[in-house]
Amino acid sequence: MTVAPSQKDDAGEARPLPPGYVRLTIDGIEVEAPKGELLIRTAERMGITIPRFCDHPLLDPAGACRQCLVEVEMGGRPMPKPQASCTMTVADGMVVKTQQTSPVADKAQQGVMELLLINHPLDCPICDKGGECPLQNQALKHGRAESRFRDTKRTFAKPVPISSQVLLDRERCVLCQRCTRFSKQIAGDPFIELLERGALQQIGTGEQQPFQSYFSGNTIQICPVGALTSAAYRFRSRPFDLVSTPGQCEHCASGCEIRNDWRRGKVTRRLAGDDPEVNEEWICDKGRFAFRYATAGDRITRPLVRENGELREASWTEALQAAAKGLAEARDAGGVGVLPGGRLTVEDAYSYSKFARIALRTNDIDFRARPHSDEELRFLESAVVGTTPGTGVTYRDLESAPAVLCVTFEPEEESPIVFLRLRKAARQGKTKVFHLGPRTSPGVEKTTVIVHNGGPVSTGELVPCTPGGEAAALRSLPSDVEESLRQPGAVLVVGERAAEVPGLYSEILRAAQRTGARVAWIPRRAGERGAIEAGALPTLLPGGRPVADAAARAEIEQTWGVGSGALPATAGRDLTGILAATAAGELSGLVVGGVDPNDLPDPALAERALRRAGFVVSLELRASAVTEHADVVLPIAPSVEKSGSYLNWEGRRREFRTTIEGTGALPDCRVLDTLAVEMDADLFTQTPAAAAAELDRIGPNTGERLPGPDEPAATAPVPGPGQAVLATWRQLLDNGSMQDEEPNLAGTARRTVAVLSPRTAQRIELGHAQRIEVRTAKGSIVLPVELAEMPDDVVWLPTDSGTSRVHRALGAGHGALVDITATTPMSPAAGNGHGTTHLNGGRA
Repeated sequence: MTVAPSQKDDAGEARPLPPGYVRLTIDGIEVEAPKGELLIRTAERMGITIPRFCDHPLLDPAGACRQCLVEVEMGGRPMPKPQASCTMTVADGMVVKTQQTSPVADKAQQGVMELLLINHPLDCPICDKGGECPLQNQALKHGRAESRFRDTKRTFAKPVPISSQVLLDRERCVLCQRCTRFSKQIAGDPFIELLERGALQQIGTGEQQPFQSYFSGNTIQICPVGALTSAAYRFRSRPFDLVSTPGQCEHCASGCEIRNDWRRGKVTRRLAGDDPEVNEEWICDKGRFAFRYATAGDRITRPLVRENGELREASWTEALQAAAKGLAEARDAGGVGVLPGGRLTVEDAYSYSKFARIALRTNDIDFRARPHSDEELRFLESAVVGTTPGTGVTYRDLESAPAVLCVTFEPEEESPIVFLRLRKAARQGKTKVFHLGPRTSPGVEKTTVIVHNGGPVSTGELVPCTPGGEAAALRSLPSDVEESLRQPGAVLVVGERAAEVPGLYSEILRAAQRTGARVAWIPRRAGERGAIEAGALPTLLPGGRPVADAAARAEIEQTWGVGSGALPATAGRDLTGILAATAAGELSGLVVGGVDPNDLPDPALAERALRRAGFVVSLELRASAVTEHADVVLPIAPSVEKSGSYLNWEGRRREFRTTIEGTGALPDCRVLDTLAVEMDADLFTQTPAAAAAELDRIGPNTGERLPGPDEPAATAPVPGPGQAVLATWRQLLDNGSMQDEEPNLAGTARRTVAVLSPRTAQRIELGHAQRIEVRTAKGSIVLPVELAEMPDDVVWLPTDSGTSRVHRALGAGHGALVDITATTPMSPAAGNGHGTTHLNGGRA
């Protein structure tokens, strides 16, 4: 859009319009605007603010509140009454007068405001929205000083819990429909709806249908009045009592911009930030509400040293000296493995990488605290490390792609903002979204079938396959999917679960070469992408330099100021190799950075390694299973108490500064730097800024990329009598410790059930009210059953929800063979809808 005092050239002739533009006049100013643009958008780009409630730039127009009325003239003839500028598009020759130049528009807006306030309770002193309420602000600016309404206001019982974390005050609602439109259009969760008619019309949910959505908190933020409030924040504070600090979400690899609002040294609430390139104006409920873990009662605030078999509090000096002495002895005896975990900032991951190579003289470091493989490592080396938004796939690429195929990736559960972008692309009709997997989960359904007012429209499909057979299925895709991927701009999205399927990463690269589709790798944790660049892998140095490359080692040695040949030249062990070597007595010590053994593919192996290790140092925020075996525990700062950056799945750097100052909590990089000094080594990572600056100086690897994996595609296992193939992935809201202290959030988690096909249920003679027992030699899980259309002889379990702790109970993963039988609950605990877990025949 352009604005100019004159649209005529030097000869007095009207200047030609650019293609696709129209010329109109708003408040006496001639403007050029693209065809199809809403009047309210054109005006606000001119700096003219038209009051509104229902309008939102990311929602379809509704014209529900009528607050944005303006005077419009077309072809020299004024329209008979003011028009809603949020639903009318610009037209050539249109003349528009807003409330700034038109008494008619101003009077209409005042009248609408008077009607909106008739039944509004005017309870601003106690309303959570008071101080940041658009209704409050616009009533003062565009409303009348007095009301002609003298009757009794309408009242409702309040609040109504439409979910465990969203409360509704119906008399405050102005029926703008922002919440219902967001739920239907953006999230695809149409549980909240307009009910009744006329004066009784109100927002609500159906009976026995709570607002079960991973994105429900966004309706609270975009509500222009105080009708929707958070159960966790309600009556806790007023906006003018809070200090706001920009931040980055630490929960997944989406990289969302957020805002931390805090007072008295504690974060009180989180809101979505505005970043059009990443999360637009949305965040998931996990990112919005799961922040109280940082102030949980079991947080470790002082170092702990084990003495006479018991941990006791110690000074930092004593703890660091004990840790340095123990690690030095373990290093010289058999070596020390380093397990940083996947939730670290880039700066902290870099410090672990440097600490391992300089202080411990080892390449035995691996951040992948989850199922992993050598094939995945080669894939990361060849196709992921070093990619940036300029060289790799971005959110905009997903939105504009003609086709996207998700392989072993459940977007709604593993990267919610990617899910929203895929749904947006599908809803706009630009993108066909395909999923290669065992069943039509809610996320799959909402990206492949878009429900419009005219009915459902198919925008993609599920390519069903048996777990473990994804590589073979990718090699022989249906012809329509294959042709869609051959279109320019198509994208193959692969998740971390691919590490459990032999040959799948290799087949992903072959499919990309065959079709021309670009590849995007999207892990689940926020720190995984940055840990690759920081060199927290057994085969990579910082910047993606191969450990085996002598020139690359020499370059890092020079930057770090260590002698030639000081860095170990052979590739280290991966996480499973480190644990196996420790359990076998080949490694003498471990440094663990906030890793939960239950997340690992073999928790029993992890516990054996922790018991066998001669010396264990744990850097963690709260007590865990590692704490029980640690010789020294060093407390570290949560994300709100330190600065740093994450790399999201795009490779986009997401920097944040400290929100809560002065707590005394130290980031991992500072703790490791001081520990290294005690071991006569210098890391120079005293602050996140110092660590980031050094990593920037190192820069990316300028040499050739390592070759990718080329493994044969595995076929799905064939179950025998009484067996099934296990499918599993983590749900967004599950047993994760970062969701602790949030009972309202936990109330919206999806039910913990086993999912199988009707034919499989019939085969095991599953009767009414019976449950399914999924068993391996290590233990079993008993859960209620949900039937769905999926391949036969397959059973799906959530990886870590409720009592379904797959790795802990079964010692198995995605694509494994398990025994299944129908069973009847034997105790009240088994009948509570959550199931039971048995380990080695006993109750866990």
